[in-house]
Amino acid sequence: MKISLFKTFWGHEGTYAEAARLCAEADFEGFESPFPTEEADQKAFLQCLSENDLLYIAEISTATVPGFYVPSPGRSADEHLASLREGIEHALPARPLFINTMCGSDAWSLAEALSFYSAIPKLEAEYEISISAETHRGRYLNSAWATRDILREVPDLKLTCDFSHFCVVAERLVLDEEPEILDLCARHAFHLQTRVGYNQGPQVPDPRAPEHAGDLAAHESWWDKVWESQIERGFDHITITPEFGPDGYLHCEPFTQKPVGDLWEINTWIAHRQRNRLQSLFST
Repeated sequence: MKISLFKTFWGHEGTYAEAARLCAEADFEGFESPFPTEEADQKAFLQCLSENDLLYIAEISTATVPGFYVPSPGRSADEHLASLREGIEHALPARPLFINTMCGSDAWSLAEALSFYSAIPKLEAEYEISISAETHRGRYLNSAWATRDILREVPDLKLTCDFSHFCVVAERLVLDEEPEILDLCARHAFHLQTRVGYNQGPQVPDPRAPEHAGDLAAHESWWDKVWESQIERGFDHITITPEFGPDGYLHCEPFTQKPVGDLWEINTWIAHRQRNRLQSLFST
């Protein structure tokens, strides 16, 4: 079984070459990010992937407010599908390993959400590429219960599990009290983002801190369920993106806005810890 760690470009302020160097130093195997929009950036990105033998997960956010990751108000399921289709066609020249998408809208009815998510497996077949829908605030898969309702009706939907969002939406370590939902998510899990959330936010200041040991332990028990399911389903390649990031997620001191931690240091720590845990789980 192959285990690949991916560096998120969220929060990366350097060049592609610098990102590739960080990957090499930390034994990461690729990038997870949107495919660049400008032609010159696209060429540089593709060259970086090729020269450094890096894998790529294409990140697509559907029907977003310009400059943000949240969905534009009032956009329909058909508009989100058109946005997803456009994003796939844009990213395909980079030959991504698969598509990870923050998609849909938390403002939809269940019927509208089902019309959207049930179309994703059809897009997979059309483009011959795996498409994994991410659990994320602002999107329909923002909570454990909304995700449960979709997965019950769309048995072929692949899931990118970022359980940190479930915690802040519910204001508790909700999957501890919903083991059936955890098992359902695990059976649909295709990709995992290892960020640790807590009852008042999607990102603890530092997962190494003793005051968040309980949050870390809970998330790790949930991630174990995902990996156990993937192993049972015969996965020969497991992908992990540690996604501690900026933009209000990273805690900062008031007035100075000095970050309380170094994102790459934290992401490297959580990634190596989870890879070691997964290797141990697989060996047993």
